[in-house]
Amino acid sequence: MTETRLNGAATVDGAVRVPGDKSISHRALILGALIRGRSYIGNLSPAADVAATAQVLRDCGGSVRPFGDGRVSLDGAGPGISLSSPSAPLDCANSGTTMRLVSGALAAHDLIATLDGDHSLQRRPMERVAAPLRAMGAEVTTLDGHAPMQVRGTAAPLGVVHHLKVASAQVKSAILLAGLNAQGPTVIHEPQPTRDHTERLLRACAADLEADGVSVTLRPTRLEPFGLRVPGDISSAAFFMALAAARPGWRVRCLGIGLNPGRTGILEVLTAMGARVEVEEGPMAADVEPQGDVVVTGAPLHGVTLEAAMVPRCIDEIPVIAVVATQAEGRTEIRGAGELRHKESDRVAQIVAGLRILGVSVEERPDGLTIEGPARLRPGRLDAAGDHRLAMAWAVAASLIDPAEEACVIDGADVVAVSYPGFFEDLAALTS
Repeated sequence: MTETRLNGAATVDGAVRVPGDKSISHRALILGALIRGRSYIGNLSPAADVAATAQVLRDCGGSVRPFGDGRVSLDGAGPGISLSSPSAPLDCANSGTTMRLVSGALAAHDLIATLDGDHSLQRRPMERVAAPLRAMGAEVTTLDGHAPMQVRGTAAPLGVVHHLKVASAQVKSAILLAGLNAQGPTVIHEPQPTRDHTERLLRACAADLEADGVSVTLRPTRLEPFGLRVPGDISSAAFFMALAAARPGWRVRCLGIGLNPGRTGILEVLTAMGARVEVEEGPMAADVEPQGDVVVTGAPLHGVTLEAAMVPRCIDEIPVIAVVATQAEGRTEIRGAGELRHKESDRVAQIVAGLRILGVSVEERPDGLTIEGPARLRPGRLDAAGDHRLAMAWAVAASLIDPAEEACVIDGADVVAVSYPGFFEDLAALTS
């Protein structure tokens, strides 16, 4: 296990261009490999998770050709005929998005495949995606609800009406991918709105799709190839925005990041806490995704209550929201976030443990946590727990410690490569 030592930052000032959005990159790769004709992607995320999706598609006969500098071309034969049985189990590495979304695509092909991953991925729940795929006609088996997951697909899946018990963009997307060549419409009802990257891409490909924020209806139709330059990942930029927000006068400009309304919860949370957040919208990315620059300037912060309805719009940012809450006056409560216990780690438990090491008064609850601030953070040894979001959140926390104090140590910090390989280099540039 590697360790990274970080001292506190004296100031934060500058601009950063984060890598392409990871969530959009996964979806663009899968759709491009399915749609008949040639599609192009630019600024593809360099994340290890996205690389896992690309390799899994190749292992199933998909045409995914990189040209360097984040550019990729894809040639599909059409939904239901683009993919074939792999010769070995598919390695999804640490990527739950890969496993869930690809399982949906495979379920709509006449093939047999086993999807597996590392020890962390094998702990994550997969029955929530297996059940609707079974209802569509695929044979899907899991190991007590977890990976490895075997999919015996069908080239003629059934259209279904499915009510999601837990708000999940990944499960929703898997069902939509399986429904691309279904025998009838596919309808999904959500308990709360989730990110709609899949729906936006499908519309750009001329899909017959209707969505109203709580339900999505997809009717099979011929899809058209697409070209897309992926906007910057707001979930990666969030760590720098939260860091800048934590100290009056600190400032960061995040360039060209995605502004999908399902992902901008972090901007609303920082604004509610008292930070100055300015959004300068740019042109839509291929008429698919809104994007622009975001400038965050620090100010005195106060505690807020993060309710369950907001959680899906900032689920990946909650670890760093918890860190910046330590610098806010008063109490910050995060509720309805029980899904965090089923990520790469039990993020609720890990956040609480790490904040206590830093000297923060924090209370753990089954579905969230309560933080009392402001706190003077103290150096300590923090565990990334194999979780890229935790590693980056602890880096932000270390940067908020008095520079005169000893360095903070983060064990396993190299896991940031799962989503943002150059994170520590960009952090150093902003704090130098």
